[in-house]
Amino acid sequence: MVEKAEIRADLEAIWRAGVAACAPERVVPPHLPEPPRGRTILLALGKAAVPMARTVERTWRGPLEGLAVTRHGETARPGRIEVATAGHPVPDRASIVAAERLLRLAQGAGPDDLVLVLLSGGASALACLPGTGLGLEAKRRLTEALLRSGADIGEVNCVRRHLSRFKGGRLGLAAAPARLVTLAISDVFRDRPEDIGSGPTVADPTRVEDARAILAELGVDAPEAGWSETAKAVPGEFRIVARAADALDAAAAEAERRGYRARTFECDGEARAVAAEHARHVRTLAPGEALITGGELTVTVTGPGRGGPNQEYALAAAIALSGVHGVCGLAADTDGIDGTGDAAGAFFDSRTAGRGAEAALRANDSGAWLERRGALFRPGPTGTNVSDLRILLVPRG
Repeated sequence: MVEKAEIRADLEAIWRAGVAACAPERVVPPHLPEPPRGRTILLALGKAAVPMARTVERTWRGPLEGLAVTRHGETARPGRIEVATAGHPVPDRASIVAAERLLRLAQGAGPDDLVLVLLSGGASALACLPGTGLGLEAKRRLTEALLRSGADIGEVNCVRRHLSRFKGGRLGLAAAPARLVTLAISDVFRDRPEDIGSGPTVADPTRVEDARAILAELGVDAPEAGWSETAKAVPGEFRIVARAADALDAAAAEAERRGYRARTFECDGEARAVAAEHARHVRTLAPGEALITGGELTVTVTGPGRGGPNQEYALAAAIALSGVHGVCGLAADTDGIDGTGDAAGAFFDSRTAGRGAEAALRANDSGAWLERRGALFRPGPTGTNVSDLRILLVPRG
């Protein structure tokens, strides 16, 4: 019989293999353009901004200048590219300063220059310039309401784009007449460019009425000011250099190397509902099979507890696996942080639940429950961000 420590080691190794496949030092260099005749202005924003920028620094031939914006608390060694920090997942005053600086750098580019944008998840909050007449506090309240509403990232970012002077292609337009190249690590389901960091350098197919309809459907009050139409055409090149599918492929390969037959797919939805569905699915698997899924889940927050989508999934899956012995899982965000705490997610099996678990789930208090069970997974920041990896292993016997 496989010991619990051994299966946990398998789970972590499979997760780390998926993350490693999307590391900036691996995925960025093959997509770098040729240096221009003029300057290269590098604009990096998102949770992977600093590792992406430092990767370019190590490989770039010629002059390089610019700014990388990451979240507060991140540390970075000195380099040619300056680093600034800002608020995440809710923007703060530093987010506005960062967006203004990035726009000024783009606007200063000439026709012989290259504006190289390195984009990753988290950019929407880190570089935030509210629409005309919309104050920061109103934008913060709206962001918090959207994050608690259970809206998916496409819905959240649609609203963000239409209440911004930075998102929805506006940074890309500011770079003209320079050549614009965006290299993106995708953390969104289906990899829609307009949803990665709210699409600051790409055209947006949605309209203001779409964003207003989303707020009405969610029951979130719409601001009176700040609305504007997004760019419908933006010159430039956009390349996705890593995505959830890449992490899934690498995780599946590691699972196979460790003797598991892997089944993989991407999904989205409410964390606890998806967890129950996956628990039903895993009951049909044979010994030695693995279920590995990617994609970002949502949580409709109605309680006062703490946690994140991966922790909520882990607790809901543990409850749904009641009576199933041996199956173990790990749900964790590939960026190393789930929600606002210091955990990426959690390990789980049927014994992770217990008396009081359902009450904790109703209170959105998965984080505290899993902490008491010693189940939280804390790998630290990973330097990449391709949404979540969820792994369920059926022991080989």
